This record gives sequence, structure tokens and C-alpha cells, in this order.
Amino acid sequence: MRKIFADTFFWIAFVNPRDEWHSAVIQALVDLQPCKLVTTDEVLTEFLTFYANSGQQLRIRASNFAQSIRKDPNVEVQPQTRQSALEGAALYAQRPDKGYSLTDCISMNVMKRLDITEVLTHNKHFFKKDSRFCLTRAL
Repeated sequence: MRKIFADTFFWIAFVNPRDEWHSAVIQALVDLQPCKLVTTDEVLTEFLTFYANSGQQLRIRASNFAQSIRKDPNVEVQPQTRQSALEGAALYAQRPDKGYSLTDCISMNVMKRLDITEVLTHNKHFFKKDSRFCLTRAL
């Protein structure tokens, strides 16, 4: 089955109907079926951090949603490990010319390891000429 990486941006917009990108990410996901989404524990940490100060209702919604992602058979959550952190930190150190976050670096390593070339994001750091960026293309 086709695997597509889901970045923090995707989950943030997906969970919040008031987000300006919500409709676009829902439509992109519909258009890309059938597929399996791949994400990481680090992405989910970033997602929860984003909603940490968004009020009780949205914080609870985000927490419940992150738990449901981990149980969803259509989503593969790559675990956070010491090795993934070290490899992400190595890429981070190798690219001082880029604005990659550590989570971006870990995500890029997962995509490379799993041979994933499509990503649901709006993050320019993932843009490479040999990859397809589903969400960006869909918008």
C-alpha cells in the first residue's frame, strides 16, 4: 500500500475545523486514498506542544486525537528511540545551512529509511525536486 508521511502541519490542521488549512488537508487525504499515513512520536509531540496553550477544549481534543492516531490501523507511528534521536541530531548537525528542526530531521530520516517520497506538509524544508508533496500540490 502507498505510504505517505504526515507532518505536524497536517495533524494540526486536521484536528481543528477552524484552522485555515483544515478543508484542504481533509480533501488531500480523501484524494490520496487508499494510503497508509506514516508519522513519528516526535511529530505527535510537536502536535501536542502546538495545542498546549490553546485552551482546555482544544487541548483535550488534541490529546484524545493523538491517542486515537496511535490506535488507528491506517496510521503507522514510528517510535521515538535513542537511535532515531541520534540520527536526527546527526542530520541536524550536518546541515547548519538549513532551518531544519530536530523533528524535521528525524522525519526526513524515517522517510528515507522507508522510501517514502510523499509528505502531507506545508513545510518548505521537505521540498526536494525528487519528491512529491501531496498537500502542497493539492492546494
